[in-house]
Amino acid sequence: MADLSLARKVLETEAAAILALVDRLDGAFTDAVRLVRDCRGRVILTGMGKSGIICRKIAATLSSTGTPAFFLHPAEAVHGDLGVIQGDDVVIAMSYSGETDELTRVLETIKRLGARLIAITGDVRSTLGQAADVALDCHVSEEACPMNLVPTASTTAALAMGDALAMAVLVDKGFRPEDFANLHPGGKLGKRLMRARQLMHGGDAAPIVHLDTAMRDIIYTMSSKGLGMTSVVDVDGRLAGIITDGDLRRKMAVTPDIHGLTARDVMTTHPITITPDTLAVEALALLEHRKITSVVVIDGDRRVEGVLHLHDLWRTGMV
Repeated sequence: MADLSLARKVLETEAAAILALVDRLDGAFTDAVRLVRDCRGRVILTGMGKSGIICRKIAATLSSTGTPAFFLHPAEAVHGDLGVIQGDDVVIAMSYSGETDELTRVLETIKRLGARLIAITGDVRSTLGQAADVALDCHVSEEACPMNLVPTASTTAALAMGDALAMAVLVDKGFRPEDFANLHPGGKLGKRLMRARQLMHGGDAAPIVHLDTAMRDIIYTMSSKGLGMTSVVDVDGRLAGIITDGDLRRKMAVTPDIHGLTARDVMTTHPITITPDTLAVEALALLEHRKITSVVVIDGDRRVEGVLHLHDLWRTGMV
């Protein structure tokens, strides 16, 4: 099983490369976080070959967490694309050797324009490391490649350092779950972070009756709104209870003729509720735990804002 032995060795080597970064984190990392956090322009990632691929991923992570970022190919940069770099940008340049020719050729322009430079490199004493405002040390003791040639552990370490930088900036900026949801409207994660107010049946779509509403009107409301339930409010418009299809069936079992009853005679008091700011994922967990299909959304004064149904969560693709 030589293949399994090699695979384990690769994983162990790459894991060790990441763990070795922990003890190297110092004031330089803090300075890098500050530069990215305070950037008034864009964050530009640049690197050749496999480093460039890692740069693309870090740029995507930064952009998805509230920091405008994009990738600039260094070879294209020296053939006309250097114009995208402005003085208020922060450039994150990645090269394990720190001597990549295509990358070192853009350093003079970066410095001349006044853009700040962060280097992610395996040699902080290299040309790139010395030119940078901040150099992050990502050297590895060995690659995971059996020949110690193919960039493996080094690219993994660089990616981990980029992720650490992006997450530290995220926290410093006060990036919130709702910010993530706003930037990921088409993704499952973003949908799970949507708020109840974005998914609920509100306004005229919310099923609401009063305590003295007659059974005929209760049934009409429940049928027309299509949620299999209705909320019940008192004279002040505050939630007093709910009526579900199950409540009606149970009442009919003991009172065959329910047509003379009103909402107060049938409703379940003290229903489960959530607020408009409840996360969709939290609402889903509540519905599943309580084995119910809908929950009333109320404000701070217990006034009904709407009803969130399990079907609303299904439509997002969460379930």
